[in-house]
Parts: sequence; structure tokens; C-alpha cells
Amino acid sequence: MIAVAVVGAKGRMGSTVVDAVNDAEDTRLSHTIDHGQDIAQITPGNTDVAVEFTVPSASLDNVLALVDQGVNVVVGTTGWDEDRLAKVREVLERPEHRNQCVFVAPNFAISAVLADHFAAQAARYFESAEIIEMHHPDKIDAPSGTALNTAHAIAKARRDAGLGAMPDGTRSDAGSRGQVVEGVHVHAVRLRGLNAHEEILFGNPGEQLVIRSDCFDRGSFMQGVLLAVRQVASGRYTGLHTGLETFLQL
Repeated sequence: MIAVAVVGAKGRMGSTVVDAVNDAEDTRLSHTIDHGQDIAQITPGNTDVAVEFTVPSASLDNVLALVDQGVNVVVGTTGWDEDRLAKVREVLERPEHRNQCVFVAPNFAISAVLADHFAAQAARYFESAEIIEMHHPDKIDAPSGTALNTAHAIAKARRDAGLGAMPDGTRSDAGSRGQVVEGVHVHAVRLRGLNAHEEILFGNPGEQLVIRSDCFDRGSFMQGVLLAVRQVASGRYTGLHTGLETFLQL
């Protein structure tokens, strides 16, 4: 049995992780930690993997504390940029932490990860690409980390293919064109009734390709969370890893 601690256990995602860990046949819940509780209770003696689902302002400190305590971590909190990842990577390179693993995923939905993968493959063949991400109004960040990850993947594929800038008939200062991420326009919708949805639009003269991922409730992320927990607990991975595609053999 894999002993799993959940940090942020009373949050929307954290409570769903608690249920998933309790329901799985090969995992058991070791600790549940929430705001105001001592994260130092989680140690390698009682936990194989800690799952961290909190808020961006707390996540980095939580992860660094868990690493310092010798615990492997799966991180689902959004808002992780390269600066934050670099701080974790630096700590994991220290001799006392070289056998540990921290895994950070911008999205645990397998459909969303596959959509990103397919988008990176398609991007080199189309003149235009835009992203529309749609979430519930309680989501903290906009655009979503998943959409940003998709935009970066599209931009890299276009660079590798030697494509130039995408056609856009509006002025650079025109409103309502979304955030521009490496030349890719990303539009964020926050609407009651939605959960987590992404459309990736590609266009050429006379044709369009739409890649869409829909996650209708938080349970859709649990298969990916448990996959990450199992892989990190296996001991086959050390250091910092990002993106569920790491474990999907894409």
C-alpha cells in the first residue's frame, strides 16, 4: 500500500484527492493537512508521497518544507512558473535530497494532456492557432496553467517548423484579443456552470481543426493524480519532473 498524505485536504481538489486515495486499492491515507496545521507531521516514516493542492501563495513553501523533511511530492496547485521550479530543482540537487522526487502537473486530466500533445503535433501545419479556455468563476488564475502550457507548446512547434508570425488583422493595441503568449492568443472565460474546458483552434485557408478537452467534474483529474502518485512512489524517478506526459509514454 502506498501511504499518501494530502496537503490542502479540505479544499475542493484536496477533498476529492482524499476520496480517491481512500477508494483506490493500492493507496491509503496517512495524513490530511490544511491551513493552520503543522506540515511537519508528514515524514518519510509515515508517508510515501504527499499530494499538494493548496493555493499559489502557499504552494512553494509547502513543497520546500516537504522536501526538507525528506518527502516525495506530487503538486497540483496552479501558478508554478520557471522561477519557482528553479528553486525546487536547486534544492533537489543537494546531496541529501538526490533520491527524492517532486512532480508538478499543470493539469491531471488525461484528456487535457492528450489535447496538448496533439496540439503540438498539429501546430506546424497551420497558419493560425488560438486557444479558448473556459472554467468556473471560482478559478483563481486566468488564463489557466493548462492553456499557458498549450500556448508554449504551440509556439515551440511553430519555431521548430520555421513558421513566422500568425496572421492577425487587428492592431497590436486592439482590445479583446486575449493574452498573447509567445505570439499565441489565449482567451479566458469564467462562467457559472462550467468546470474545466479547453478549445485549441487551428486554421488554414479553407479548413479548420478544433481540438477540445472537457472535464465535467473534479473526479476527472483523479486518474492522473493516482497515476502520478504511483509513479513517484515507485522510486524510478528522482529530481524535478513536470507534466503528466512524463508518465504517459507520449
